[in-house]
Amino acid sequence: MKIYTKTGDKGTTALYGGTRVHKHHLRIEAYGTTDELNSYIGLLRDQNIDTRSSDALLKIQNELFTIGAMLATPPEKEKLKSGKDRLNIHKISISNISFLENEIDYMDKDLPQMTNFILPGGHQTVSFCHIARCVCRRAERLVVHLDENESIDVLILQYLNRLSDYLFVLARKLTLDNQAVEIPWIPSKIDA
Repeated sequence: MKIYTKTGDKGTTALYGGTRVHKHHLRIEAYGTTDELNSYIGLLRDQNIDTRSSDALLKIQNELFTIGAMLATPPEKEKLKSGKDRLNIHKISISNISFLENEIDYMDKDLPQMTNFILPGGHQTVSFCHIARCVCRRAERLVVHLDENESIDVLILQYLNRLSDYLFVLARKLTLDNQAVEIPWIPSKIDA
């Protein structure tokens, strides 16, 4: 199978099921940003982190591929009950969201209580985690926008929302693991 097909040379791409749309279509933006998030999580997983976090991130990467497939499937193809055009894709479930919540709770119990917002940074691994969190929030915003135009499975939105929370708590855990210092955001008067 060749990697290049030349079918996108005029600025369109195919969704699952064959429907062609422009490459700037909101659906493409949503799953493209999810793919970008997946790449940043891969970068984070490549850092020197504990096995439990690495395993969780690998699970998350697989789930993000599932979300990408869900987002790449137009509603009319998803709803077909039978026939050769029906697309049989895996879906995100409530158990995937519960996994993120359980991991958040597991990490959070060993973290100091937050009293301020925290500035991203302190260690390269922590910074990668915060970048992933920001890309996750952007993916979530794009999916919300897409949902305003085409109905999207609500579990995708819940998953992305919980994943950004997970990434925030993971960044705090990685700060502790790397003996870095959390820098609180202290609002100050800006000179005009």
